[in-house]
Amino acid sequence: MENAFQKRMITVSIMLATIMQALDTTIANVALPHMQGALNATQEQATWILTSYIVAAAIMTAPTGILAARLGRKRLFLISIVGFVISSILCGVATSLSQMVFFRLLQGVFGAGLVPLSQAVLLDINPREKHGQAMAMWGVGVMLGPILGPTLGGWLTEYYNWRWVFYINVPIGVAAFLGVLTFMSETDKKPERRFDVLGFILLSLFIGSLQMMLDRGQSQEWFSSIEVISEAVIAGLAIYLFLVHILTTKKHPFLEPEMFKDRNYALSLLFIFVVGIILLASMALLPPYLQSLMGYPVLLTGMVLAPRGIGTMAAMMIVGRLTDKIDARWLIFFGMSLIAYSLYDMSLFNAEVPVSLLVKTGIIQGFGMGFVFVPLSTLAYATLSPHYRNDAAAIFSLVRNIGSSVGISIVITLLARNIQINHADLAAHIIPFGNAGNLLSGYADAASGTSGTMALAMIDAEVNRQAATISYLNDFLLMMYVVILSMPMLFLLKKREKTITPDQGLDDVATAVE
Repeated sequence: MENAFQKRMITVSIMLATIMQALDTTIANVALPHMQGALNATQEQATWILTSYIVAAAIMTAPTGILAARLGRKRLFLISIVGFVISSILCGVATSLSQMVFFRLLQGVFGAGLVPLSQAVLLDINPREKHGQAMAMWGVGVMLGPILGPTLGGWLTEYYNWRWVFYINVPIGVAAFLGVLTFMSETDKKPERRFDVLGFILLSLFIGSLQMMLDRGQSQEWFSSIEVISEAVIAGLAIYLFLVHILTTKKHPFLEPEMFKDRNYALSLLFIFVVGIILLASMALLPPYLQSLMGYPVLLTGMVLAPRGIGTMAAMMIVGRLTDKIDARWLIFFGMSLIAYSLYDMSLFNAEVPVSLLVKTGIIQGFGMGFVFVPLSTLAYATLSPHYRNDAAAIFSLVRNIGSSVGISIVITLLARNIQINHADLAAHIIPFGNAGNLLSGYADAASGTSGTMALAMIDAEVNRQAATISYLNDFLLMMYVVILSMPMLFLLKKREKTITPDQGLDDVATAVE
């Protein structure tokens, strides 16, 4: 049993690994144009740098529980850290697009297990009454990584080089490796647990096909493309066969179906899916909104988005101490209300929104995310047997990642389509004898000192700008509705008792419930 000092050092070590992996989900996004030029790639080809990492990480998240049981959690943690650091170095020295895509794929493979493993470790080394605080610490890394990624990536790219987006993982990874090696105890291995190859293949086909469909759908015109239709059919068939397989396999299925009979855990998967949609979908929309419509440079964009992370961190430090004193469902309700309010505020933005309002909505949304993520992560395991903890943590992270992919795909698709619709609607009102047409023509003439083609081009640019603004606001409003509609299901969750008796240790099948 670890003493207090060991627990602190283990926590620091695994949090470093978690932050390192979480940062890489978004840190490379702002550096993508620079990579595109250095690697001689088109814009569409460059997106594979992001897609390869996402797909590999999603596929390899699912078998984390089985690998931890067979190899031991500590050994798997060390292998994952070493592999992630080496593949990061290889990404930094890549000289061609094919090399970069392959090394990013390796990054995803090795990094996939770091987040669920760190969650399982924190739950195991802390008693149940400390799970709220433990999940607060874990949530800081998971939530702050994607939020601060664009800020750090922009700063490194601006003042150093895009390759430092990957090299930054080296010192963090070395510190995490040494900490885990020195302080973490190895778990009991279960070499008798069979690896369900068929289950893994079917689940991998589903995840990979779904991710490819979501990532490629917009550029390929969705279901007008044979590629997208094929990916959708493969994903649907694979998940159907996977469900049939795990429900009919008597011995050692890839995932044990009994795990999903726990109501808290099953409902928590639904809510973490919603959190995934809101967290990364909003982060996918805001940088282009600030850069394309408001003309912010990369570094300023990162600085404007940074307060969102401050709000998240502050909330997690507060809510970690409240989860054992206040019904976690009310904490989640409060957090989702803040998120809905911030999204409503964002739906009222315009193309000249002041920085103070951007910072305000970011802090409120980040604060709300913190109040949702920590108690939700605690409730998910409140009534679940520790026997399922490794597998449950892996699926929890997988569903959050799928939610992020689905959310990003939906908002980007709606954005592109609504820009065209809004442009047509606005342009229909621009006529020579209308007030709008006279005003815009006058503005264009005054700005350009000429008329005719130049004036019309400037009018069209302004119409495009306003059409894009409306489309962004519609996306924010849609996310607000998603949050509001999911809130009533909160009270289907069971709450933990505030006090826990001594005989309710970590090895109990379930804690006391209402």
